[in-house]
Amino acid sequence: MKVVACYNIKGGVGKTATAVNLAFVAAREGARVLVVDLDPQGAATFYFRVKPKVKGGGKGLVSGKRDLDDLIKATDHDRLDLIPADFSFRNLDLLLDAEKKSKKRLARQLKPLAGDYDYVILDCPPSVSLVSETVFHAADALVVPLIPTTLSLRTYEQLGTFREEEKLTGLRLLPFFSMVDRRKTMHRDIVDSFPESHGEALPVSVPYSSVVERMGSERAPLAAFAPKSAPAAAYEMLWAEIARRIG
Repeated sequence: MKVVACYNIKGGVGKTATAVNLAFVAAREGARVLVVDLDPQGAATFYFRVKPKVKGGGKGLVSGKRDLDDLIKATDHDRLDLIPADFSFRNLDLLLDAEKKSKKRLARQLKPLAGDYDYVILDCPPSVSLVSETVFHAADALVVPLIPTTLSLRTYEQLGTFREEEKLTGLRLLPFFSMVDRRKTMHRDIVDSFPESHGEALPVSVPYSSVVERMGSERAPLAAFAPKSAPAAAYEMLWAEIARRIG
């Protein structure tokens, strides 16, 4: 079982759209997939038409007294399950801080699911916090959506520095560009030049498109309602490259 976290320090870069669409593509190709919605806003939970409620709330998630099996909900899609968000997840930092060895808590909680799923995809809130550190210790790879702007690149460099400082050498960073508008000179320049200094960059960009915004009204992944759209095709190629790299 591989654990893939969709993460960025910044918000509004397409983390949830990435998690939902990658999970759907992986499941459609035959993998058993579990999405864990760690964001108290619960956007991934909303897209999958599941009620944003967890038994025991955030405490039930991190305490270890409740098996994650009890929290898993089926979605409308074959081989694709979900641990939904709960608004109490806004307090996960405090709850984790009260636990011993909290940074490895999520990894321990996920380990018993290895026989049931091929991939766990974590939809993470935007922050650098104890929650994100817990994610870093649980994940095999961070898929990092980047908007092609100077500030977005700066936050990615901060993430790389943090990984080095925390000695998370086994954590693979997989950045890619989302919301790309190639009519903009800055977007073109950054997307074309970034791989020269970042060999880890995924060679797929997701174009800006209003069809991605329709995920909210359709409450479905792109490939379920707009399979021929450019972003849907991009997410398919993106997953193929991610799966190849993580094995």
